[in-house]
Amino acid sequence: MKNSRLIIFASLVLAGILLVQFNQIPNLDKQLAQANADLKQTKLSHNKSETIVSSPKSQQNQVSNSTKKVTSFVETFSNQPTSTYPDTLKGLASQKVINELTQTFAPSVTFSDKAHYDVPLIGLKNAWGSDLEYLAIAKSDAQSVAYSIIYDTDEKQVTNMSRLTLKGAFDNEK
Repeated sequence: MKNSRLIIFASLVLAGILLVQFNQIPNLDKQLAQANADLKQTKLSHNKSETIVSSPKSQQNQVSNSTKKVTSFVETFSNQPTSTYPDTLKGLASQKVINELTQTFAPSVTFSDKAHYDVPLIGLKNAWGSDLEYLAIAKSDAQSVAYSIIYDTDEKQVTNMSRLTLKGAFDNEK
């Protein structure tokens, strides 16, 4: 009698363990599916990183060409009247940026007598990815102006920019 009670108790404990394990199967399936999705995303990300790292020459050429276009863009809008922006900046910047420049970013203090701006500095903040981030300084005899510029290498144009406050070496305003 004692042995049969022990066998029944052990059978109940084993049945309880099996029941708990069977209840865990759906959760484990969900975890497996999530792990597979994460693995797939990681492999895609790794392949992109591997492509960029394995072809630094093409990335360097892309950054170099983009830097030239951003420099040209800053020189163009800094030295042109705001009324010509829609025509002169077409293809260099998105329509949103052209509209913002026309309304708010005109670099000269006096719009009628525009000074000539040189672009002594175009600094690259982020060189990886399809959006390159630049810092540009436009400098005239009267003032220096800094811009944060985002250049989209897929669209091959400036897609966003903002005017920054300058302090320090480039701040030559009197």
